[in-house]
Amino acid sequence: MIRVDQSTSMAGTAQAAPTLRGASSDQASPPKIVVVMPAYHAAETLDRTLAEIPANVDEIVLVDDASSDGTAQLAQRLGLITVVHPVNRGYGGAQKTAYTVALERGADIVIMVHPDHQYDARVLPAMVDLLRLGICDVVLGSRIRTRAEALAGGMPRWKYFANRALTLLENMVLGQNLGEFHSGLRAYRREVLETIPFQGNAEGFVFDSQFLVQAVHFGFRLGDVPVPVRYFAEASSIGFRRSVRYGLGTFAALGRFVLQRTGLRSFPEFRSARP
Repeated sequence: MIRVDQSTSMAGTAQAAPTLRGASSDQASPPKIVVVMPAYHAAETLDRTLAEIPANVDEIVLVDDASSDGTAQLAQRLGLITVVHPVNRGYGGAQKTAYTVALERGADIVIMVHPDHQYDARVLPAMVDLLRLGICDVVLGSRIRTRAEALAGGMPRWKYFANRALTLLENMVLGQNLGEFHSGLRAYRREVLETIPFQGNAEGFVFDSQFLVQAVHFGFRLGDVPVPVRYFAEASSIGFRRSVRYGLGTFAALGRFVLQRTGLRSFPEFRSARP
């Protein structure tokens, strides 16, 4: 069972932040934009993250994955719609809850922002525009424009090279041209979340890889925008062992995609969630 605490307005959380052009008054029916935050021990960084979120985001949903540092209580005080997992489910499990709540609340565009202040949320307007204009269905924030820039932001060298190698493989197998596949800053059109059967995906970090493989399978258009990144003590980052498991899980997701596409096997994750 989860506990949900709701608030009626998000506007007060980031008055100095930029404006999302996707929600401007020149549209007769602007899309409802909901930011979701899968959170685990984010009390020290949540307020800094919120300061960069555009002021006219319609709602912000934070899913607290059984933190013990007061993350949920802080989120409630800041006026966020707060969902609390009584036990830790993992990063993928938190996303499942977050996307379900966002859809239930009528979101047209859903943006996942990590509450650890690692990604610069000021790029959200550019991401929304790509979705609103129908150019992309899925937009990622790419941390890697050049090696020097990524390393200057604090990305460990081993993580940089592993990211580049996996992204190269994924681009080749999936027929894409993304700067990276492993960003935690992501924006989706509602149709993407309604189509992909993400509830059956992993509860851990490999959820992200599985989701993008599924997005390609269902024919959604993927794109990315550059985003500055910050690595510091309070920012979440998976260690080497978890990264190895994540990499192996990504290989498995790609293998299942190939088997599905060649007709050698059929997997439930490639069956649309739509009736």
